[in-house]
Amino acid sequence: MAGQPEDVVRSLREGMAGGVLSFPLTAFHADGSLDVDGFREYVGGQLAAGPGALFPACGTGEFFSLDEDEYRRVVAVSVEEAGGRVPVVAGVGYGWAQAVRFARVAEEAGADALLVLPHYLVAAPQDGLVAQLERIAARTSLPLIAYQRGQVAFTADSLTRIARIPGVIGLKDGHSDLDRLQRLTLAAPEGFLFFNGAATAEIQARAYAAVGVPAYSSAVHAFAPEIADAFFAALGAGDHGTVDKLLRDFYVPFVELRDRVPGYAVSLVKAAARLRGRPVGPVRAPLTDPSAADLADLKALLTAGLDLVGAMPVAEPGWTTPTVPRW
Repeated sequence: MAGQPEDVVRSLREGMAGGVLSFPLTAFHADGSLDVDGFREYVGGQLAAGPGALFPACGTGEFFSLDEDEYRRVVAVSVEEAGGRVPVVAGVGYGWAQAVRFARVAEEAGADALLVLPHYLVAAPQDGLVAQLERIAARTSLPLIAYQRGQVAFTADSLTRIARIPGVIGLKDGHSDLDRLQRLTLAAPEGFLFFNGAATAEIQARAYAAVGVPAYSSAVHAFAPEIADAFFAALGAGDHGTVDKLLRDFYVPFVELRDRVPGYAVSLVKAAARLRGRPVGPVRAPLTDPSAADLADLKALLTAGLDLVGAMPVAEPGWTTPTVPRW
């Protein structure tokens, strides 16, 4: 599907209107090594659920723990499995020089665009945030989507500047500062893409839509696309009764469980996928897999959530938490 930025924008816009954005988990073996076959099987299942786009090797996919060869294989498998049906947007990050190295790998692997994850550690002024994107954009032919979260937060003035950078096509927001976000959407040129990248984005999906950002990524889609798709359909249809019920009985309790331990935004999602029998394996350090007590609570909540949408109950894959090396 890779082509001109306007082609990627068009395909992303169409996908974002028709489904949630999938951020697949990266599969590892019990010893922590990359499980390419497991990842291929898992991504095939994600695509079968009909997401609007596929974002491999991003935060949920533990980009921060992948070396370049592993990254290449993850992106290549995603492109192969997608087969041009949906856009594939690969994550890149760290400083701009390292982001460019990953960008070249993603380009060679056939990705359609790149999501520029927040840079490592340091706070930076607005001029520096803009320069970061300028340097990456100048060194890749792939369109870029900026991701503001953590230490990255653009002002309206900076948004107009990055929107003028050739190849920068959109912004993912993870701050959930709706005042700031409204200012950004008003400052953006026509056609610039925005989507809700808050953790468990469904919680704030109505609020984001009210400021002109209806599209969102869904961590729940990574383990229960049935629940994610039911929510997306209800929200699109204005069925606020169903939206409220799913929020009250599944999403809010899930967020409360997620907030118990740092890193559960990824490791709890991966544990839920394992409960569904998906071959994703453990997380890599510094993340840790959920405790037995939290896993039991997760299983009960997942079973209840699937029941809410009339989906199959939790699988019993016989998973036991392995001892994994220090990566």
